[in-house]
Amino acid sequence: MSRRKQNDIEQNDTGITDFKSLLKKQGYSLAGRHSAVKTCLWLRRSIKDEGECYKSVFYGIHSHRCLQMTPTLMCNQKCLHCWRPTEVDVPMPVGWDSPVEIVGSSIESQRKLISGFGGSAPLERWQEGNDPKHVAISLSGEPTLFPHLHELVDEFNKQGFTTFVVSNGTVPEMIAKINPSQLYMSLDAPERETYEKVCLPKSLSLWDNILRSLEILKSKETRTVIRITLIKGVNMFNSKGFAELIKIAEPDYIEVKAYMHLGFSRKRLPREAMPSHSEVMEFSKELAEHLDYKIAGDVEVSRVVLLSKDGSVSHLM
Repeated sequence: MSRRKQNDIEQNDTGITDFKSLLKKQGYSLAGRHSAVKTCLWLRRSIKDEGECYKSVFYGIHSHRCLQMTPTLMCNQKCLHCWRPTEVDVPMPVGWDSPVEIVGSSIESQRKLISGFGGSAPLERWQEGNDPKHVAISLSGEPTLFPHLHELVDEFNKQGFTTFVVSNGTVPEMIAKINPSQLYMSLDAPERETYEKVCLPKSLSLWDNILRSLEILKSKETRTVIRITLIKGVNMFNSKGFAELIKIAEPDYIEVKAYMHLGFSRKRLPREAMPSHSEVMEFSKELAEHLDYKIAGDVEVSRVVLLSKDGSVSHLM
């Protein structure tokens, strides 16, 4: 581990007085008063025409035109596998930016973040990157804690974006309101006891909220996805228990993904907690049998397997 990364982690033991400085050091660009944008590894590869992320393989998303952002840095869980600095509590902002302001400032932040690629990337791809067409509302924090998330999704939709929202499912009222192109819900445990060990919720009632969100997912007209992050020795067991919960939601797709030993999660989990792709595939096959779903695809480099009801998947773009 580099000394710089080690210093970032060690700051959590002594207290971080300037959270914004930490975010900037981690590659975030703040957008407005409480939102943030960050480019991912696959955007940086895609803009150079060196590969695409698994969302491109599964759903047809162009990684270099993907805007990854969050409308709030707050979260009500402290998941062991999260690569963000969950040890730091984010204060409630004084006032909320409007959805129109957030969309504009997020696009502006994205353009600043990729400005340095102008001389090293193919011109056409760099120009396309400056005109993002997909937004992943999934970064640091739980987006459903933003009280105007449904309006933010609608604004992105109005401006021609495909919208992915990734939620932990702990705010069922907002899950019912939002209508993104694709709605993800993380499911990181097959039952309450494991959930409390893995996600360290700030309130023990959040498991009940997750169960309600699973019920709401079943009635959504938008495309729905359950995402499971597998951690060896922690939650990688009881595929039948996961299946029983997933049956409540009847999602269009299920993503089964390996925990990756990155960022601040390295302080909480050993490298051995990462399952191999073959282990993820084996668990996925067990899950598929319990649910009568089929394997629809997999991407080995990302250690992720996709399940669907009929073994197929349709692209969004």
